[in-house]
Amino acid sequence: MLRSLTTRLSSSVLVFLLVAIGLFTLVRMAPGDPIDMMVPPEVDGADREAYTASLREKYGLDQPIVVQFFRWFGGLMVGDLGYSYSNGQQVGQLLADRLGPTILLMGSALLLGLLVAIPGGVLAAVKRNSIADYTISTVSVVAIAVPSFFLGMLSIYIFAVKLRVLPSAGMHSSGKTDIGDLLVHMVLPVSLLGLAIAASLIRYVRSGMMEELGKDYVRAVVAKGASPVRVLSHALRNSLIPLVTVVALSIPGVLAGAVVLEQIFAWPGMGQLAIASLTNRDYPVLIGFGLYIAIVVLACNLIADLLYAVVDPRVRTAR
Repeated sequence: MLRSLTTRLSSSVLVFLLVAIGLFTLVRMAPGDPIDMMVPPEVDGADREAYTASLREKYGLDQPIVVQFFRWFGGLMVGDLGYSYSNGQQVGQLLADRLGPTILLMGSALLLGLLVAIPGGVLAAVKRNSIADYTISTVSVVAIAVPSFFLGMLSIYIFAVKLRVLPSAGMHSSGKTDIGDLLVHMVLPVSLLGLAIAASLIRYVRSGMMEELGKDYVRAVVAKGASPVRVLSHALRNSLIPLVTVVALSIPGVLAGAVVLEQIFAWPGMGQLAIASLTNRDYPVLIGFGLYIAIVVLACNLIADLLYAVVDPRVRTAR
């Protein structure tokens, strides 16, 4: 197990370095000049050229792209992601300030999605080809098909504008910082993102359970007189490996959904910062955001590998 973990960590570090190089290259190849966003509109003519030249020198953009890369990469190796073009703050600190709200949103939505998907998928598998199965499958397909931004705006219109029972934006109301106010603000974004996650996972739980319920060991357990709950627990545990894989691979999609909902609900997370940085051509923040995504994805894949051994002893024995 230790050797396998060391191998995975080594490959993750290599992948991270390749992603870092690719991100820097792609962002710097993007059309547009970030300096244009920093020059005040009232500055023109020769003054504009002088002002632009001073900004390029300040941010090192007057250097060849190779020199810029090695300066940036050297900083990355010591944990320095550079400074934002927009406000001059450290990129690492900017992202760290926004990381908590995004993790709260994603983590809560993922937990809600699993709490809905696992029982729903098990019920659909046990009651296959029944009204319950058709209803669950239909609802999940509709939830996948309808865009999250449409559901977000619709929910704001219904619950915030018409019924006025839930807030429409932010993490806290003005002047409030208590946990109760936070939970109320989490209801809409977490519910919508959790619904999208559950809809994509239910069919995997259903198919995995149906496959396990048809195997010989389940028939043997039933023949021995085991209770339905015990039979389902055996089948569910053995069907969890595909689910672990799907959850790990769905993290980028969950993050993308969180970015959309952060914009709609004015949630002060990393997604909102990334959109603002994209608009302002704030390249250091964009690259830092991409690196954070890479770290999250690699960490989730590593955790998924470790969970394989927890849910299936055969994997642990093989390693």
